[in-house]
Amino acid sequence: MAEYWDLYDTDRKALGRTHLRGLSLPENTYHVVVSIWTVNQENKLLVTLRSEEKELYPNLWENTSGSVVSGETSRQGALRELKEETGIVATDDELVFLGTARKRFSFVDIYLVRKTVENQAIRLQEGETSAYKWVTLSELEEIHRQGELAFPVAYRFEQFRTVFETLLS
Repeated sequence: MAEYWDLYDTDRKALGRTHLRGLSLPENTYHVVVSIWTVNQENKLLVTLRSEEKELYPNLWENTSGSVVSGETSRQGALRELKEETGIVATDDELVFLGTARKRFSFVDIYLVRKTVENQAIRLQEGETSAYKWVTLSELEEIHRQGELAFPVAYRFEQFRTVFETLLS
C-alpha cells in the first residue's frame, strides 16, 4: 500500500501537498517523523533490533520510530507506530513530548511513554524488527559505545541525553 506524507516548509508550516514515500523530497520540504521511547515499570527503555531485511541499519538496535502519514497528527502517528512495531497500545495522555530535532528532510518529534508493559504484550512487526530487550540508560550507552545503535537513534539519543538522565534518575 502506498504511503503518503504531508509536506512542510522550513518553519514547519503545512504546504498543503503530499509526497509519496520512496521518492526524493523536493528541495526545502520536510515531513514529520516520530521517535518514541518506551519506559517500563522497572525504569528500563525498550529497544528493538532492526530486521536484517532492512536496507538501512540492519541488525542494529533502535527505539520505536516512523513517519507520520498524510492526515495524521504527530501524536496520532506516534501511537500508531508504537502499536504497529511493538504491539503496545498507549493513549494520548501517556505520550510525553520531549522535543523536536530538525534533520535534512524531516522534523523528528521525540516522545516518551511510561507504561507497565509485560513481555508477552510485545508483538514485533515482521520485516521491521527481529528482537527486543529492556535496557537501563547505562546499558543503552554501552550499546551506543559499541556501535550497535542505529545512527539516527544514536544521534537523537545524544541530543536528548540530559533529558533521559533526568527522567530516568
